[in-house]
Amino acid sequence: MDQVSDDELKKVIADFLEMGHVENIVAMFCREPLYYDWIGEILDDERFAVRLGVSVLLEELKPLQPDRLALAIPSLSRVLHNESALLRGEAISLLGIIGTHEAIDLVRGMLSDLSPQVREMVELVLEEER
Repeated sequence: MDQVSDDELKKVIADFLEMGHVENIVAMFCREPLYYDWIGEILDDERFAVRLGVSVLLEELKPLQPDRLALAIPSLSRVLHNESALLRGEAISLLGIIGTHEAIDLVRGMLSDLSPQVREMVELVLEEER
């Protein structure tokens, strides 16, 4: 039986998110915590529906596995250094969903980002934390 590579599996996850099959991906994440470390890579997709799907995925996982959401923080912290302000803003939003002290500290660290849109997302996340 052939093994599926991690890259192929990441593409399948992104494709399922694009199609709106979030429940399937939720089930996968519940079974395999390693996938949380892929959140940042999956977020780095040109398809809006995939990026939106990642947000929905974390929202769905939060009540199911609140302690595991923090496993996505390292991959999202890498996205905070991406040249794309859009992706940095998306990562900030996802860190807000995670909502741990570590995640919010990373969000706070983006207050001086060069992009006004990123700074606005930081403010929105920090407002929700109050």
